[in-house]
Amino acid sequence: MNEATIPAASAAPHKDKSSSGVAYRVLTAISVSHLLNDMMQSVLIALYPVLKGNFDLTFTQIGFITLAFQFSASLPQPLIGHFTDKRPKPYSLPIGMSFTFFGLILLSQAWNFTSIIIAASLIGMGSSVFHPESSRVARLASAGQHGLAQSIFQVGGNLGSSLGPLLAALIIVPLGQGSVAWFSLGALLAIAILYRVSRWYSYNLTSSRGHATLAKSETGLTRRQTGGALSVLLVLVFSKYFYLASLTSYLTFYLIHRFGTSIQNAQYCLFVFLFAVALGTVVGGPVGDRIGRKRVIWGSILGAAPFALMLPYVNFTWTMVLVFVIGIIIASAFSAILVYAQELVPGRTGTISGLFFGLAFGMAGIGAAALGKLADITSIEFVYHVCAFLPLLGVTAFLLPNEGKRFHS
Repeated sequence: MNEATIPAASAAPHKDKSSSGVAYRVLTAISVSHLLNDMMQSVLIALYPVLKGNFDLTFTQIGFITLAFQFSASLPQPLIGHFTDKRPKPYSLPIGMSFTFFGLILLSQAWNFTSIIIAASLIGMGSSVFHPESSRVARLASAGQHGLAQSIFQVGGNLGSSLGPLLAALIIVPLGQGSVAWFSLGALLAIAILYRVSRWYSYNLTSSRGHATLAKSETGLTRRQTGGALSVLLVLVFSKYFYLASLTSYLTFYLIHRFGTSIQNAQYCLFVFLFAVALGTVVGGPVGDRIGRKRVIWGSILGAAPFALMLPYVNFTWTMVLVFVIGIIIASAFSAILVYAQELVPGRTGTISGLFFGLAFGMAGIGAAALGKLADITSIEFVYHVCAFLPLLGVTAFLLPNEGKRFHS
């Protein structure tokens, strides 16, 4: 019996003057843009306790806010990625960020549940353009170090997500819903940065760098093997993001309900978790470049399982220790998953990025809505007992083809 493999990430890149170096300035620019984008998104999630109090929302309604945001951010992404694979649109990046700007303005003035849903959807639409196109820019700037480039790109987003609750605790909780409007300045800054990135992107699409990093190549896998591997990756994304939804959307409520923590202190605790996610993201990509992405993928998701299983049974101090450890471990998977998938389907960077970013947002949205309903029916503590088993699905990563040599029939 032969073993299916895909090309190793360390395959030698083209060594001409325009493609041999990692474009760190560009990677830094899209990472900062990602930080601003995800910071503004996490403001919405961090605002949940305030919105719940202002509008007397149920957990089910909180879940539907997340669902509206995640679906507007997820469903268009594969379509946008597929379209831009054929007709790249570099200047779509600043245009997409404009949706986020208007969504934040509306959120700051929202007067009922419906207006909150519309604001959340606008913020999500900004992400639906930003993520597939920025992921292509990261690959274009990588000079073959795809895991490193994706990690630099991703860590900006994770740092931004972690800043949202911190800023909410310092600004939104004391000043109220209207203070969200100040965060729209972050969208304006991101638009300015992305305009500069778009100019570089437009120039390099037709350069030797673009041909070297975005061209199609053979993987040595059959269509069936590629489809099977992508299916396993989708299961892993489901496991990761359904579980993360329980922490990002409901950790503050869990801490308030179980331990009597104040809203402000619960926001600080959410910041600790999201900061751990950012740290984990830094590790995943470069380690995957060195030891192989398959090892990082199964070690990350399955490795979080023991800590997730312990979480519902410990005191406040150990809860914070465990969510920090879980954040670091489970976050290291996504960069590896994304680059692994891009290498399974070469030349379809936008489509694959849109599919996996979109699925991540979609799973988080479905998870938030389903878990919110479950919390209303049972309790917020019961949600964490159920979700503790999700990381065990990481065992399916053993079914992925190995990287390295090509498959031989």
